[in-house]
Amino acid sequence: MIYSQEVENMCPIAKGADHGPAPIPQEGLWTKAKEIKDINGFTHGIGWCAPQQGACKLTLNVKEGVIQEALVETLGCSGMTHSAAMAAEILAGKTILEALNTDLVCDAINTAMRELFLQIVYGRTQSAFSENGLPIGAGLEDLGKGLRSQVGTMYSTVAKGPRYLEMAEGYVTKIALSEDDEIIGYQFVKLGVMMENIKKGMSADEALKKATGTYGRFDDAVKYVDPRTE
Repeated sequence: MIYSQEVENMCPIAKGADHGPAPIPQEGLWTKAKEIKDINGFTHGIGWCAPQQGACKLTLNVKEGVIQEALVETLGCSGMTHSAAMAAEILAGKTILEALNTDLVCDAINTAMRELFLQIVYGRTQSAFSENGLPIGAGLEDLGKGLRSQVGTMYSTVAKGPRYLEMAEGYVTKIALSEDDEIIGYQFVKLGVMMENIKKGMSADEALKKATGTYGRFDDAVKYVDPRTE
């Protein structure tokens, strides 16, 4: 340690107050985190790139300062999907401090990591009050059956109105219209479920039929429209 001459010439004075860091909630406990290994938590965060053309939702499960589970979901940029593939390989096994200072390939993923770091080290995690936290694999549970991201895709113009393209339920194949040409329901395909059935040996036609459902007053419609072509 190098001290300036001014500091060298000072006399020592005892520091009276020394009660350490404030406790933070972590996995059902109040803990005083002094080192990276003291950090635990499961949480989500959103990041965006500088031109804001794409976004990333990042989910991390941290145990004793090390990222044990990472879920990287991206939207709006084709190159970002490849960046996410590399980031998934990079993140697991790193401490959160390492991950914060690692190039995660895509600006949006880096930003998401920054936001998650702040949540985790301040104890603002989803598992803050969950005894023993969440098990490794909790990230996959967010995806549901078929392990697909929850995506909503809608398109609209003044001239032609709205088109529902993808909802939480799945890929929209038809939208149902009333007599006033208002949307009153839609038909969807659960792509994840369909692919699982096909992998199990079911024919594509049968798998499609079993994975198809409707929402709203679909059966009451006077007209059905393919939102991608009509």
